[in-house]
Amino acid sequence: MQLNHRALEFIDAYSAGLAGHYGVTNPSRAFKLTDPQETSLRGALLESVEFLSLITCADVDQLSGQVVSVGASALHTGRNADGRFIRRVGVDGNDYKLVETDSCAALRWDLLSIWANAGSEEEFFQLVQAFSNQAFALDMLRIGFNGKTVAPTTDPVANPNGEDVNIGWHARMKTFNDGKQIITDAITLDDAGDYHSLDAMASDLINSKIPQQFRNDPRLVVLVGADLVAAEQYRLYQAADRPTEKIAAQMLGNTIAGRPAIVPPFMPGKRMVVTPLSNLHIYTQRNTRQRKAEFVEDRKQYENKYLRNEGYAVEVPEVYAAIDEAAVTIGKITEPAEG
Repeated sequence: MQLNHRALEFIDAYSAGLAGHYGVTNPSRAFKLTDPQETSLRGALLESVEFLSLITCADVDQLSGQVVSVGASALHTGRNADGRFIRRVGVDGNDYKLVETDSCAALRWDLLSIWANAGSEEEFFQLVQAFSNQAFALDMLRIGFNGKTVAPTTDPVANPNGEDVNIGWHARMKTFNDGKQIITDAITLDDAGDYHSLDAMASDLINSKIPQQFRNDPRLVVLVGADLVAAEQYRLYQAADRPTEKIAAQMLGNTIAGRPAIVPPFMPGKRMVVTPLSNLHIYTQRNTRQRKAEFVEDRKQYENKYLRNEGYAVEVPEVYAAIDEAAVTIGKITEPAEG
């Protein structure tokens, strides 16, 4: 594996541009970002992955504290005979805790050489930056949906979805209020099982776990794993004998139980969650972001690094309802009878 001369020149120019942009002499040494630079980086991450821009990503000052209330799930209108009506927001005991989080997007020599041969210097810069931003942003979501523990030293081989990097949304809800918002009893999805369809699953989840006053919140969405969607599509196609039924199968994933449905990146395939997207929070501690970009010849790669304190929270636990993936068995699909 070799690095061609054109790629080497582009990398040198990219490093010089990075130094100029951040106002540092040597970007291969870790450097802190200013407030405007932190804002710019956060914006770039949100733009790189659409789903990340739909949830709540915020900067906080403290390493730990009360979860920030940004939504409007509860009633905020009323009357007080002794003065003005006030609705206190926030949930007692719903705290967040941030931990050191280190990301590294490594670009190998062969990939850099291909990119350098494919276009101009500006196109090369855009590819390097887009790759790094998207890698960092996707990992934020990967950990949010799969994170279970905070290990002093993480193992990406044993935990390929960041299970040991941080405690994500679902894992937090499993321990909050005894995990009452999550269904963990065994269920089967098939024609003869507990649920015959994803509509039935989602409807029961909403009616059993979401308080009545929140059930008609227009912001509620159904987050559904890819395995569940694939099984439902197969069931609908097998049962379809008219064009309209085939269209319904193709449209599955747009709505479930009358709510918008989304298949999020990296969410476990058999999990189902009902919540407003804004209810899912990622916090980064202000003034802790550090960057570093270095050409490491011994590893034959260019390494773009991003260090910060980060953590996950659910704003209003009552409007997070889920069926745990370990509880779900996808059964057999009944084949249509030949006539």
